[in-house]
Amino acid sequence: MDILSLLEELNGLVEGTVHWGPVTWGLNRDEISMQIAKIRASLPQELKVAVSTVRESERIIDSAREDATTTLGNARKEADRIHQEARNEAQRVLDEAKLQQERMIAESEILKLSKAQSEEIRNAAERESTQMRRGAEKYAFDVLSQLEGVVGKVMTTIERGKGEIQKNDAPATVQPREKTRV
Repeated sequence: MDILSLLEELNGLVEGTVHWGPVTWGLNRDEISMQIAKIRASLPQELKVAVSTVRESERIIDSAREDATTTLGNARKEADRIHQEARNEAQRVLDEAKLQQERMIAESEILKLSKAQSEEIRNAAERESTQMRRGAEKYAFDVLSQLEGVVGKVMTTIERGKGEIQKNDAPATVQPREKTRV
């Protein structure tokens, strides 16, 4: 408490007390008020300025507290907003990464299926090629076997024909020719 406030309280007590005439409980009320006024007047101006400065300082501190509370509230709101934006951005990036992962997995599965199908087609083509080659070789063998049979019959017919000619030409000396196979 400052001295000026104390003097105000003392003056209030003197004026608010029960009194009978100018005397209050053995004290002269006017005299006490006069003494209080003299104390006030004798106080140095610096004390009055100091009291005023203290009051102004308290007002500034209260104002600063209010500003600090307001600023802190605004900072918390801004921090919450930034935090929420960061959370939203993180979720967006996570969703995008999951979508990219799913795309890559799908592409990988398609690639695996494509490779499996191409391998299956290649194997089927090789089997078919082998079967066709065997079929062609069998056909060629059959044709050659038939040709051999026909040629054998022709050779037999030629030999008979030569044999008959030699029988009919017996007096003439014809030397037999050697068989040549074609």
